[in-house]
Amino acid sequence: MENIRNIRNIGISAHIDSGKTTLSERILFYAGRIHRMQEVRGAGTGATMDFMELEKERGITITSAATQVTWNDKCINLIDTPGHVDFTVEVERSLRVLDGAVMILCSVGGVQSQSITVDQQMKRYRVPRIAFINKMDRTGADPERVERDLREKLGLNIVPIQLNMGASENFQGVIDLITMQALTFEGDSGEKIVRGPIPAAYADMAEMARHQMLEAVSMFNDELMEKLLEEQPVDVKLIHQTVREATINRDIVPLMMGSAFKNKGVQPLMDAVCDYLPSPLDRPAFARDHNNEGTEVPLESDPEAPVVAMAFKIADETFGQLTYTRVYQGTIEKGRHYRNARTNKMQRIGRIVRMHANDRADVSDAGPGDIVALVGVDCASGDTFCGDGINYSLESIFVAEPVISLSITPVDSAAQDRMSKALNRFMKEDPTFRVSSDAETGQTIIAGMGELHLDVYVERMRREFKAEVSVGMPSVSYREAPTAQADFNYKHKKQTGGSGQYAHVVGRLVPLEPDAESTYDFEDNIVSGRIPGEYIPAVNKGFQEAMKKGPLAGYEVVGCKMCLDDGSFHAVDSSEMAFRICGRDAFNEAFKKSKPCLLEPIMAVEIELPTEFQGSIVGDLNSRRGIIMGTEARDTFTVVNAEVPLASMFGYATVIRGMSKGMATFTMEMKRYAKVPVKIAEEVIAKRREESTAKK
Repeated sequence: MENIRNIRNIGISAHIDSGKTTLSERILFYAGRIHRMQEVRGAGTGATMDFMELEKERGITITSAATQVTWNDKCINLIDTPGHVDFTVEVERSLRVLDGAVMILCSVGGVQSQSITVDQQMKRYRVPRIAFINKMDRTGADPERVERDLREKLGLNIVPIQLNMGASENFQGVIDLITMQALTFEGDSGEKIVRGPIPAAYADMAEMARHQMLEAVSMFNDELMEKLLEEQPVDVKLIHQTVREATINRDIVPLMMGSAFKNKGVQPLMDAVCDYLPSPLDRPAFARDHNNEGTEVPLESDPEAPVVAMAFKIADETFGQLTYTRVYQGTIEKGRHYRNARTNKMQRIGRIVRMHANDRADVSDAGPGDIVALVGVDCASGDTFCGDGINYSLESIFVAEPVISLSITPVDSAAQDRMSKALNRFMKEDPTFRVSSDAETGQTIIAGMGELHLDVYVERMRREFKAEVSVGMPSVSYREAPTAQADFNYKHKKQTGGSGQYAHVVGRLVPLEPDAESTYDFEDNIVSGRIPGEYIPAVNKGFQEAMKKGPLAGYEVVGCKMCLDDGSFHAVDSSEMAFRICGRDAFNEAFKKSKPCLLEPIMAVEIELPTEFQGSIVGDLNSRRGIIMGTEARDTFTVVNAEVPLASMFGYATVIRGMSKGMATFTMEMKRYAKVPVKIAEEVIAKRREESTAKK
């Protein structure tokens, strides 16, 4: 148990370009895992955690990478995650299995759009965190504004445990408000920490900041509050203990600062990870017991208990599938068999490896809290492995719906086979990447979270699988939805000699509220056996079948509540098939009467630009049917927040570079679906019908 108490499973998450991978690189260096620091961009070989060729070329993180380091006798499993919203599933599945996280913020950018998404993900999985303000050496660094942003925009109870000494080019180091020491970093790589008295210029400020910190944390410890009220000296050990308990309970978020690129403030952050973030014993985990009607049961971080482990990430490699796994309970051993709760099949674990980015080291077993990879095990992302005598499954990972699609066509038959292999692998690895086939054209359609997401997969197809494909124009995933209630009374009757088909359904199609949790609801109001119970699921199936392709323009239908109120059946001619066909046709008939409309994905767009270009860029957003939600001036640049239809944003990266001399950056993520203006909807529908006619 003592070993488990010394484990920390942490992730590093943030908005794009906040310095996640640079910080990971420093952590590996100071912990002795690597002997030379690489930079994300530059002439070197690229950062250790960005091991894919595409990551090195583009200077971005595409897949989450895991490694293990030792610090202060604590074993830290570290996962570096992507910042781009296109690869959000990588963050999602990492946070699902981690016990704590470091949330990085840029000292100039503060809370940005992807910071808000990361915050929501951390709240979804109840992950305790430390906030770290990075890039304190950057011109315009303003930690006070970032702290204010964290409180106001994310609603976090921020408690600074450090005070900065200077900012921008004058950033010298930090003051530790718990021990009241000034920390500066010396040596070629900042490896030497010099602890000394607080400079006179910062003494009063530090005293005030410490008092505010103690007042904030005393709310969570009576003994500490008593000492403050009686004006007694407070023991450092008591402060550490209180900060740890409040952080683990997610009552507070300790705030630290530094500059990873300039090698300042990284070691104290590592100390804080060990001191304040939870071990597997501090984070309760629960599973569903399928031998007991899905009752929720607590898991124990006990090496002797039956095994419960979660496969949270799949990577197909030349020698077989690599399954990243978090062990919650028991000990997984090489050569033993374990049950996959989803398939109910026993699987043998032939090889267990500990990952360091793309390198691996064999291990014979893995206990509670360990994050390892299993080699050659056939399973899917989110599967639970169980030991003898139990049938548990863990809560699966939240997967967002794709918003953009492309058609891809192989250039020849050899490329067709390679493309199929690539698509099968990518779908298995990434739940947000979807592949379908257009029934009318036979074209392969790939769908994902954004242009960059699909662009990366097309590039990987060409490089890793040598599959040359031609790519069609991006298309928007529109939706169809009803706007008015419509009744249906539909009879399906077919007589062709022998037993016929008969089904009759009566009911209503009711539009769901735009903010409803689900996109479809079914209400069974049948009484007195008007339709036999065994046929009702078939009617429901027929409704759902019809929703896959709406009658308006062939897009998926959402926002429908189908109420089945009455109907009739025939003792001989009725069947499940007849009721399914009847349900499908009844839905189409009712939907046409429900004043259907087209919905389009609206993106939340955040643009960071030099103030001089604000007028032209805002004007361009307006011309794209964008709504400006707010602008914020920060020194010499401005942040513009807008909501813009996805259909207007294709190729925007090139446009904005041209308008700002390459100085503006933007991020966008799916916000919601909204009604398409009538004129544009008519154009979209007419275009779809033209395409459909041309295909025939």
